[in-house]
Amino acid sequence: MDGHEFLAERFEGNRNQLKAVAYRMLGSTSEAEDAVQEAWIRLSRCDDRAIENLGGWLTTVVGRVCLDMLRSRRSRREEPLDTGVPEEHASGPDLGDGPGADPEQQALMADSVGIAMLVVLETLEPVERLAFVLHDMFAVPFDEIAGVVDRTPAATRQLASRARRRVQGVEPAPDPSLARKREVVAAFLAAARDGDFEALVAVLDPDVVVRSDIGADRVGAPALVRGAEAVARQALMFAPFARSAQHALVDGEPAVIATREGRRFSVMVFTVARDKVVEMSVIGDPARLPGLDLTVLND
Repeated sequence: MDGHEFLAERFEGNRNQLKAVAYRMLGSTSEAEDAVQEAWIRLSRCDDRAIENLGGWLTTVVGRVCLDMLRSRRSRREEPLDTGVPEEHASGPDLGDGPGADPEQQALMADSVGIAMLVVLETLEPVERLAFVLHDMFAVPFDEIAGVVDRTPAATRQLASRARRRVQGVEPAPDPSLARKREVVAAFLAAARDGDFEALVAVLDPDVVVRSDIGADRVGAPALVRGAEAVARQALMFAPFARSAQHALVDGEPAVIATREGRRFSVMVFTVARDKVVEMSVIGDPARLPGLDLTVLND
């Protein structure tokens, strides 16, 4: 097998994921195929030996292609949303006849999203849609999405948060001031220190989400937790760290630094809306911690 064939095989292993991303972004199976084809073209023209994570690289490339297509669509005021069973669309001569070209698979993909969801996604701005789809549906970290939408990770987090509220049928409220956000975070820490479950639930949005890159082997906690009560139960385990946590800012957003034996253990970044914590990102990967735009606060 030569280098081109090996690269094509690796690409095929990511095809269904890429089509799923593109379909949720574009709402059209034919345009999704076009976006995936463009990703293959870009991959075949670059030095793949420099790509450490091919799946992540391809996902961000497809996201970038879809963002350009959405912006072009908005400028032409076109609405190519599929409203029935997706049509068969050939995958192109360079990609072969893989499973992604199967109309049955395309129909299953459409059913898994739902026309209602696609209609809601159509109401979002392109950058909001990209941030929401990549992060909430495919767990792409905000720092990777930020490079696609040309925003800071904190601004990208806000894009996804606004999109999430619109998808849930809640009109976005004006962003609270940084001072108010810090008050909410302080209330969360105080409740965690005191082991006050009810106070923790009160400061959390009912649909709060916690994402962590630490892993179960380090803290015994899952990577994704949803819901105020589940998050509050996990926060009670954080109490020993909350007592010595330092307040900080990460990309301008409130955060806390947890230490253990005098060493930085993790950083928790908060997203606050409507005076509630709506999302927390727990960063504990030693490879990521040094790269954070972090400002330690002295109060």
